[in-house]
Parts: sequence; structure tokens; C-alpha cells
Amino acid sequence: MADKRRLGRFLRSKLEEAGEQYEELRRSTDEQLEEAREAYQVAKRARQLPTDEEGRAKIVCRRHAERRAAQLDEQYRPACYEADHPDCEGCVEDVHEGRIETW
Repeated sequence: MADKRRLGRFLRSKLEEAGEQYEELRRSTDEQLEEAREAYQVAKRARQLPTDEEGRAKIVCRRHAERRAAQLDEQYRPACYEADHPDCEGCVEDVHEGRIETW
């Protein structure tokens, strides 16, 4: 009788561990999938920007309030981007969200 209880507790604990590992893996996979979807959407929006004949994005610079044709880097930031400048940060957010002003 004691052996049956010990076996039951052992099996229950192993099943609980397996369930916890599965849930952790599932949560991690869901997060990775969401990150991949977001990266895809950002890339899609950035690639839909109008471009000039040299492939540069035709955007309106928030910092200087002028039309610019700017090459986008691998993170879809314009070549004129300056880190930590509020207007530049806002411009990058707008590019990522697909709401940047273009010409």
C-alpha cells in the first residue's frame, strides 16, 4: 500500500514537472512568435515607403521639417538618424508604425 502511494506521488510530481516545462516552453515560443510577427510588420511598413530612383525612402524630416531622401539601415532608421534626439526617435517610431510623413 505504501509503495502504491509513493509511486502515485512520484508519477504526479513527474507529470507536474513535465507540465511546468511544457508551459514554460509554450510561453517562450509564443513570445518569440509575437516578436517575429512584429518584426515582419515593421519591415513591411518600411518597405512600403515611397522611394526615389536610388532606393532611398522619401520622408519628411521631423527634426528639420524638410523633405529628405534617406537610406534606411537594417533597423529601418534613416541615415540622418541621431541617437537620443527626440525628433529622430519619433521619426523611427513613425517609420516602424507606418505613419511617417512622406512625399
